[in-house]
Amino acid sequence: MKRSVLTRYRVMAYVTAVMLLVLCTCMVFKYGFDMGKDLTLVVSQIHGVLYIIYLIFAFDLGSKAKWPVGKLLWVLISGTIPTAAFFVERKVVREVEPLVADGSPVTVEA
Repeated sequence: MKRSVLTRYRVMAYVTAVMLLVLCTCMVFKYGFDMGKDLTLVVSQIHGVLYIIYLIFAFDLGSKAKWPVGKLLWVLISGTIPTAAFFVERKVVREVEPLVADGSPVTVEA
C-alpha cells in the first residue's frame, strides 16, 4: 500500500473530527442560545461534504488493508461521533503502518 493512502485518510480524519466539534458547538449556540442559525447551516454543509470525502478515503484504506466489514463500518461511523475519529485514527495508523510499501515508519509531530 502506498503511504499516500494512509496520509490522506489521516488528514481527512482530523479535518472531519475538528469540523464535527465545530458543528456541535454551533448547534449548542443554535438550540441553547437561539443564535447562529445561518452559521450552523454553513458548518453542517461543509462537514457533510468533508465527511463524504472522509468516507471515500477510509473505504479506500480499508479495502487495501483488507479489513473485515465490522472494522470498516466502525472506522466509517467514527466520523459522526464527536472525538471518536481522533482515537480511531491513532489505532488505524498503528495497525496499517506495517502495510505501507516503503516500510519506513510514519512520523507524527506533536
